Amino acid sequence: MYIKICGITKLDQARAIAQMGADALGFICVPSSPRYISTSTIGQIISSLPKSQSEQFVDLDLIGVFLNTSAAEICHNIESSGLNGVQLHGDESPEFCDRLRSQLDRINPNTKLIKALRVKDRVGLERAKLYSDIVDVVLLDAYDPQIAGGTGKAIDWQMLRDFCPHCDWWLAGGLSPENVAEAIALTSPNGLDVSSGVELSAGDKDLDKVERFIANVKRTMGANSKFANPTHEK
Repeated sequence: MYIKICGITKLDQARAIAQMGADALGFICVPSSPRYISTSTIGQIISSLPKSQSEQFVDLDLIGVFLNTSAAEICHNIESSGLNGVQLHGDESPEFCDRLRSQLDRINPNTKLIKALRVKDRVGLERAKLYSDIVDVVLLDAYDPQIAGGTGKAIDWQMLRDFCPHCDWWLAGGLSPENVAEAIALTSPNGLDVSSGVELSAGDKDLDKVERFIANVKRTMGANSKFANPTHEK
């Protein structure tokens, strides 16, 4: 099970969370967000992360989260910061994602492209499928009419039982160490994205909660092999 810890703002926390076994760190590149972090600070954090195989940071995904940002600005941020993944959390169309995919491939063909959608009903689920042949991952987050993410709200997990796009999909919204096992059991996602559920305050991670979250995911996956989804081929 892929685990992304989002809303990273501090170097010491980034290093500690990577050492705990997270697959990805997420950095919010949206100035209006309380978890916003500048491109230069992201670059400083990334350049300070150990790259040795012994510390298992080599395959760490470093994902910038963008909201209705131009493709040119996203590509500039990727090149100047060292990010190797892009998460789109706004109103980006499938056509925009397709154009961005081509531009990212010219920078680094291994750049992971994720499209996040705030889902409140089955119409939203059908819309999510429109992206599944274009992006690497579809991320489903809880709907809020005013806040794009990090709300602490959860989707109706029952609604996601049969969700099966052509690409991998990750679950976000309202996850915590206490409920993640239930979330996995009800939805069987390929990955999990958590932010507010493992925080002391916005952008300040509670490392004990992060550790318990990761441990509970691994314990759940180890005890229930039926939850292990095969990776979709693109």
